[in-house]
Order: sequence, then C-alpha cells, then structure tokens
Amino acid sequence: MTPKSLYELTQAVPGLQVVGVDISHYALEHAKEEVRGNLKYARAQELPFEENEFDLVISLAALHNLKVFDLKKAVQEIERVSKRNSYIMVDSFRDDREEVNLLYWQLTCASYFSVDEWEWLYQEWGYTGDYSFIFFE
Repeated sequence: MTPKSLYELTQAVPGLQVVGVDISHYALEHAKEEVRGNLKYARAQELPFEENEFDLVISLAALHNLKVFDLKKAVQEIERVSKRNSYIMVDSFRDDREEVNLLYWQLTCASYFSVDEWEWLYQEWGYTGDYSFIFFE
C-alpha cells in the first residue's frame, strides 16, 4: 500500500496500527505526518520484518511492476511475514481486448498475466492469501 493508502486506512479504522514500505524516498519523505514514523524504505522482495509478524499484509497494484523473478520473491515475502492473512491486487486480463488495453495503459507493468496464469503462479509459489485483479475493460 502507498503511504497515502495507509493514512486513509487509519482514518477508516481509528486505532489501527499500520506499517508500510515503499521504494520511493520522495513518497516516504512526503507522507502524512500521522503515518510517516511507521514507514520504511524497502523492496517488496526483501521485506525487513520477522516471519509471521503481521496479522494482515496488503499489496495494492504494485507487484505487477516487478519482473517475474522479483515478483516470485515478493509474493513469497508476503507469505512469510503474514500470519496467513494477506491480500494482493494486481492488473490482469481475461481476454485479448483487455490484454491490449492493459499494455496501452499500464506502462510500468513488467509482469502481466491472465487471471489463470496469476492463479497458477500463486499456487506454484505457495501463496495462500486472497487476491483480486484490476481489468482494463
């Protein structure tokens, strides 16, 4: 989740304890003061946390920006640091038209797969959490 998303989550659920990571120094430095102390600079494929440290781990629209070898490690890191409660949302497609739209609109997407392919990868990599997809219809 982005620093902004973490802040919004704390506003929706008062008292919620959150921790976030980002690879953008700019995003970390300009995050809302209320969450800035809970943010760390880190890559998704090398999370600086202990095994089973979090009740819930959420990744929104980020992992598809990784190349497949980094994507695998990031998914396994989410599995490692969560207490088996996690949620990943990535861009995907269900047909040829959505695939073309994805390629036109998601310029930073390094790993784009159909829903079936994502589900196969999650199973192969041992991911047990929940997931969903964004489609460019």
